Amino acid sequence: MNKRIKGFTLIEVMVALAIIAIALSSLIKASGSHTRSAGYLKSKTLAHYVAMNEITQLQISKAWPDLGNTKKSTEMAGVEWFWTREIEKTGDESGNIRGLKFTIYQDEGRTKNLAQVQAFISNPNSKLPSPSGGNP
Repeated sequence: MNKRIKGFTLIEVMVALAIIAIALSSLIKASGSHTRSAGYLKSKTLAHYVAMNEITQLQISKAWPDLGNTKKSTEMAGVEWFWTREIEKTGDESGNIRGLKFTIYQDEGRTKNLAQVQAFISNPNSKLPSPSGGNP
């Protein structure tokens, strides 16, 4: 009687290893892409927070900023964020409302913006009508 040893041939083992290697490399590539995307979204979220904080700071300081552009930086979450603030007139007849546009960058050269937030601010010294329409 002829006894045959049962098992995988060398070619079958090599094909199985090739399939596993291709699958693992695809998984590593997808994982790296996910990590980069998560980091980018974190940066965009923090940049938005920087802009909102700067707008809030203007509102609570009751400042009436001058028209024009300003370039400064702010630190948040251990990162220095560079921003540009543009202040323009609006169509308001009284001239007591100005438009703000904050553009946030992560590099000092301000080459690629991460967030842009627009808002309006009213002159804290003006007598604007109350929202209810009545006298204050």
